[in-house]
Amino acid sequence: MTGLDTNVLLRFFAQDDAAQILAADRIIGSLTSEEPGWVSITTILEIAWVLGSSKQAGRIGVSAVLEKLLSLDSVIVEQAEMVASAVRQFRSTRADFADCLIAASARAAGCSRMLTFDRIAARDAGMELIG
Repeated sequence: MTGLDTNVLLRFFAQDDAAQILAADRIIGSLTSEEPGWVSITTILEIAWVLGSSKQAGRIGVSAVLEKLLSLDSVIVEQAEMVASAVRQFRSTRADFADCLIAASARAAGCSRMLTFDRIAARDAGMELIG
């Protein structure tokens, strides 16, 4: 198994750096289900943040990249079911991806509630508003 950093995955999906595209494509293309790549939850969060902050990808674009990553047979995403749940919630609400991932993580851990001061997270990510 080979760990994949955010920048490798961003080059592969964004195809925006001529010098690094070939290497990223070669690396992702060399992965197999027998020798997969591994992506951490932190990397998922960083991908969403980078793509979302560029304003070019938008909510649909960020969701599409994360869904594509989750669908690759040659890549193992840490806590994939939890990440997929967060992506579905992010795609269908106005909550930030980080809030969706935090809420999904709390549910996966068995929390009966997730407290927040963030009104959008409470309304759209299923958290409980304090105050």
